[in-house]
Amino acid sequence: MSPEQQLAIVDNIRVMARSLPLDKLVLVQRLKQKGHVVAVTGDGTNDAPALKEADVGLSMGVQGTEVAKESSDIVILNDNFDTVVTATRWGRCIYNNIQKFIQFQLTVNVAALVINFVSAVTTGKMPLTTVQLLWVNLIMDTMGALALATDTPTRGLMQRPAIGRMAPLISNAMWRNLAAKAAYQVVVLLFLQYRGRDVFGSGERSNGTMIFNTFVLCQVFNEFNAREIERRNVFSGVLRNPMFLCIVAVTVALQVVMVEVLTRFAGTERLGWAQWGACLAIAAMSWMGGQVHPGAGPSVPRDHHGEEIVMSIKKSFFFARQLSLLHCSYFSR
Repeated sequence: MSPEQQLAIVDNIRVMARSLPLDKLVLVQRLKQKGHVVAVTGDGTNDAPALKEADVGLSMGVQGTEVAKESSDIVILNDNFDTVVTATRWGRCIYNNIQKFIQFQLTVNVAALVINFVSAVTTGKMPLTTVQLLWVNLIMDTMGALALATDTPTRGLMQRPAIGRMAPLISNAMWRNLAAKAAYQVVVLLFLQYRGRDVFGSGERSNGTMIFNTFVLCQVFNEFNAREIERRNVFSGVLRNPMFLCIVAVTVALQVVMVEVLTRFAGTERLGWAQWGACLAIAAMSWMGGQVHPGAGPSVPRDHHGEEIVMSIKKSFFFARQLSLLHCSYFSR
């Protein structure tokens, strides 16, 4: 059979009975040529070529031969395929958490850049000082990363369609969320910059403190919005992650210390209860945006060729991405 004929029928193959090692290797090669991400399981020496050629090779740790183990990417130590299901769920969770943090971090950076740039061009002053920006980066890069990286896998992850090999890391839903949240923060903070002193009757330093405080609190509330990229209910499962709630509480506590205690270091001024309430109310409005934005379906259509398989997670980021995408054809040895 010619390679062209093999490519024409490869998507319809479900079982290969009494196949040779070369047949398995050719099957993997043709599936990869069609754009599939291929995983292969095996335990014998004759499986080594296909294991080596596959995007992800999984061998058995107990019954598998040394040749198969050396040719594979992942060794299933207990020979239980259910372990791969659990690992797949974690692999998808890691990829999803990476997307959450990227969306969150880009929102913070875009908003801070636009606010300082517009204000510097129009008034010659930056509302966020260097120390304040460093503080924002410190708590958002560390606390934000820990908060969003501690989300555990859910059953819904395994029900999502596969992501294509060439799918962008930043999906359309992420761009939409980023633009909406960043635009809201830019608008309200620039309003405080230009009209805050008239509205709240505060001095220049007090108004600058309100801008800084509101900006940080916006990021705290935005952490909740970043927990769900495509679903409307951003509070789903939040009580099952006490680490997330603890990190949010610590972030708020540190911000209070920064505003009320370390005034000289941060260039801030103590705020009254009314000013704190205004900052919280403005920041909490971003929650509404996380609840009412139009729901988005999967940004990448499902690939109907082949069957989605489960696979294990590897340490590298690229491999964690691969684990969330895999499709595989099962064939007998």
